[in-house]
Amino acid sequence: MKRIAPSILSADLSRLGDEVKEVEEAGADLIHVDVMDGHFVPNLSVGLPVVKALKGVTKLPLDVHLMIEDPDRYLEEFVKAGASILSVHFEASKHIHRTLERIRELGVMVGVALNPGTPLGMLEEVIGEVDLVVLMSVNPGFGGQAFIPSSLDKIRRLKNWLGELGLQNVLIEVDGGIKLENIKEVAQAGADILVSGSGIFGERDRNKVIRMMKERLGDL
Repeated sequence: MKRIAPSILSADLSRLGDEVKEVEEAGADLIHVDVMDGHFVPNLSVGLPVVKALKGVTKLPLDVHLMIEDPDRYLEEFVKAGASILSVHFEASKHIHRTLERIRELGVMVGVALNPGTPLGMLEEVIGEVDLVVLMSVNPGFGGQAFIPSSLDKIRRLKNWLGELGLQNVLIEVDGGIKLENIKEVAQAGADILVSGSGIFGERDRNKVIRMMKERLGDL
């Protein structure tokens, strides 16, 4: 079953609790939390206090995406704050295998993320250590960007590769530029979790847009 993960990067932070409750009631499957440090990506966003606060207002799993340098420093803190899924960037960790092992030890789902310009082959030695791969379909750092069309081929190649390796249980999450107009195409390419920020929070009627997204995903 395909899952929809609204990204709070595009939510109204002045009423974040209400925003999250609204998409939960509308049928969202996960809440995606982009954590940016202004170093690995050219922007700052939310951190540990917000993750902890969200844990208190939603029953949905918190899908925490660390777009930060040296993520090892904060893994345990984000799990304690309430992360159900913790994804780190391959490009941001000096010792990615050790980082992924540590997330596994902390008892949450293990994710590794790749920027658009990072080849899939970089994951060859660690692909068996993860529960999900986050493919960025925009260059990370800002919400509201357009989906990079070549990402579709990258999703298909990852799906095929996982099948060849017998790792069909590894989920593919796609993050960036996903809207009602392209969500079905992205899912058909092989995405299991579809992250949408402005595509959901940029719409006035979140209930309607999530319902329509789920209709377009249908039985995929």
